[in-house]
Amino acid sequence: MPDLSYSRGTSDEPLLDETIGENLRRTAERVPDAEALVVRHQNLRLTYRELWDATNRVARRLLALGIEKGERVGVWAPNRFEWVVVQYATARIGAILVNINPAYKAVELEFVLNQSGVKLLLLAKGFRQTDYLAILDSVRDKCPELKECFVFERDWEMLNQGELVPEARLAEREASLHCGDAINIQYTSGTTGFPKGATLSHRNILNNAWAVAQLLGYTEADRVTVCVPFYHCFGMVLANLACTSTGACMVVPAESFDALTVLDTVQAERCTSLYGVPTMFIAELDHPRFREFDVSSLRTGIMAGAPCPVELMKRVVGDLHMPEVAIGYGMTETAPLSTMSRRDDSQERRVSTVGRVLPHVEVKVVDAGGVIVPIGTPGELCTRGYGVMIGYWNNPEATAASIDTDGWMHSGDQATMDDAGYVNIVGRLKDTIIRGGENIAPREIEEYLHTHPGVSQTQVIGVPSAKYGEEVMAWVMAKPGIILTPDELTRFCAGKIATYKIPRYWKFVDAFPMTVTGKVQKFRMREIAVEELDLASVAKTKMA
Repeated sequence: MPDLSYSRGTSDEPLLDETIGENLRRTAERVPDAEALVVRHQNLRLTYRELWDATNRVARRLLALGIEKGERVGVWAPNRFEWVVVQYATARIGAILVNINPAYKAVELEFVLNQSGVKLLLLAKGFRQTDYLAILDSVRDKCPELKECFVFERDWEMLNQGELVPEARLAEREASLHCGDAINIQYTSGTTGFPKGATLSHRNILNNAWAVAQLLGYTEADRVTVCVPFYHCFGMVLANLACTSTGACMVVPAESFDALTVLDTVQAERCTSLYGVPTMFIAELDHPRFREFDVSSLRTGIMAGAPCPVELMKRVVGDLHMPEVAIGYGMTETAPLSTMSRRDDSQERRVSTVGRVLPHVEVKVVDAGGVIVPIGTPGELCTRGYGVMIGYWNNPEATAASIDTDGWMHSGDQATMDDAGYVNIVGRLKDTIIRGGENIAPREIEEYLHTHPGVSQTQVIGVPSAKYGEEVMAWVMAKPGIILTPDELTRFCAGKIATYKIPRYWKFVDAFPMTVTGKVQKFRMREIAVEELDLASVAKTKMA
């Protein structure tokens, strides 16, 4: 479609037409002695032969527990080796793995267990200061479909009793599976309300992981630092499945992200790839001991999950020795990535876009009426192809509102596409600020503020204004030891960005309001701002 914002990813390689278990078996047979999983905080190392055997034992034990194809098995734990084994064991028996956020408390846990109908829950004793067993005890009577629970630290040996079921029974179950079967439910957190369970198939997540691994050039020689959470698609798909589909090694520094531990792991394990959301890379680069570590083994990785400031990307390429780092864009509902930069892209492409469409995927940018817009024109980014989820679990209304009748997943993100097919995310459609008739993309202002040497992170929102309808407000986190002022940042913006884009209000914070899955709650920021700036009456007038 010349001159229109549409792109289709071509490839000479067919999609993988196999289950996750079949794919892991092929890798284990090809590189049995290659290291598959290193979990440093548990002092554990497994080769691919050992990982395969571990999944075999747990899969057979799950069969002994009566888990049928399509039944839901929940896993509630931070990054541990047991999580990885369970991920593949459930796939091998056709159970649907339900990822439960380690940060959940009682209300969220009860909702997810009941909404997905979890029959068996596998969990850690707790995480940080949260006692999982106490929380589970408080909600278990309210979860009628939950039949059994096993605690990793207490019951792992019991879960390894695979001899209770003959090998032939597992083989029979595996033979009954199809790559289009639902295999995973991942709960996506919006900024309001309860999350929705994106239901994904073997085909969805395995092919996305394989495509990403190919674009990153993974082989059995690669070692991927997995400091993103397993419960999220970034961890279990783009890290775990990308590794096991190519024979690369999953290297897990700790239960959760810690910048110092990550740097130490990269050096000690000679990792070649590093993943993270922008805040993780900022924490690593700004750590006072950063220069003590040798990170020269790195060559690639992925930065995704949130808008990636241009200046930060440049530091990752240079200071973290990641010349082939990729920016990825996607959604849990698309398994997850739709676009990604390439290793041979120019520096400009890799620091200013989220790349171009993946093989076997289509993307388009449309206006409010669903019509594809011209090149360079902002609109909503939509995705179609193998990655689009089966639907939201037991929520046909939400599914129909997100996936149209032609199979396009509507992202709710505002994007532009250039004439070479590169996509740039310019903001959330609902985040657009309209000031005196001027449409303002918060992302544009955030990008500029990130170039200030004292700014660590920033979020821009619109707040009510009697005169203009909305005014621009910036929430700013300063780098350690730096004190910033409104006057300083206003002067920094003057003459550099349009006057109407310069924030009228500034708020300096140590953290932003976040959802349980780490997304910034801009709606909550607006609520706080309205109260603190005494704009409630203006807000009511504006709504009227």
